[in-house]
Amino acid sequence: MDLDLIVRECNLFDDSDINSVVQKIQALDEVYESVNLVKIYNYFLTVSKNPEILMNVIQCADRIRDNSTLSPLLDLLLMKNIESEKDLYINVRVMCAKAIANLKNTSAVTPLLYCLNNKDEHYKIRLACADALGKIGDKYAVAPLISIVKDEDEKSVYLRESAASALGMLGDLRAVDPLVSILEAQKGIWSKFTFLKERVIEALGKLRLNDDERVFNALKNSLVDESPQIRINAIEAIMDSENPKAVETIRACLVEDNDEEVKKNAMIALYNLIGREILDEVANSPNFSDSLKMEAVSMISEYEEDE
Repeated sequence: MDLDLIVRECNLFDDSDINSVVQKIQALDEVYESVNLVKIYNYFLTVSKNPEILMNVIQCADRIRDNSTLSPLLDLLLMKNIESEKDLYINVRVMCAKAIANLKNTSAVTPLLYCLNNKDEHYKIRLACADALGKIGDKYAVAPLISIVKDEDEKSVYLRESAASALGMLGDLRAVDPLVSILEAQKGIWSKFTFLKERVIEALGKLRLNDDERVFNALKNSLVDESPQIRINAIEAIMDSENPKAVETIRACLVEDNDEEVKKNAMIALYNLIGREILDEVANSPNFSDSLKMEAVSMISEYEEDE
């Protein structure tokens, strides 16, 4: 193939009519097989400097997911071929990180960590890199992600949330202590750490530490958090924990919590753990609200239809 000829045929450098260029790029898959499309896309990623065109090419390449695309994607992520107006390429680099994650190539871990650990980097790029590290699943990323989760001076709480989620995906037991410490330390519904705690609870749930009492106690203590969403997340994590105390812990939440949505989620969790009997109990008890009883009756009807 004459790659330069294809560049000219697609008018790749015609910035005056981006839509036309994008249409020509998208039409290439009607002419070339995947093995040649990959070479074309890789070349385009190398020579183009237009953010809109680059994003389109990244999307096209991501549909094929060939490992040869990793190199030009990393060059873009690290801005090796672009010297000026770097702010124009933030979304391009975010898309690069997502495409790199889909390749699941562990050789990308070090460059991703480089961007993640650069506190001068744009937070969107750091978020995308944290997510990519979780999806790639290389345990080499665990220690740096733990450092970010623990770093109370980190200016982006969103990044700490993404790092916590990535640790959940990685499933490494080294993450337990720092994650539990966050639950033990941060309090209050209006705290900026509320969403961080939600991600931490989700991560602990994914670790499935059935016999770790400290984890279970941290989740149990989250059932009295001021944020209803944190209490709901804790209920789900306890439900999945397979801890022998799970049923009695969630039952107490069903009876004592003052939020209807939390009670509903507690009832559903108990249904998943012990079956229909909890639905009959709620439907027939004077101790629950009419709305919760109606929800129980609705679930009973669905249960009977399934039967």
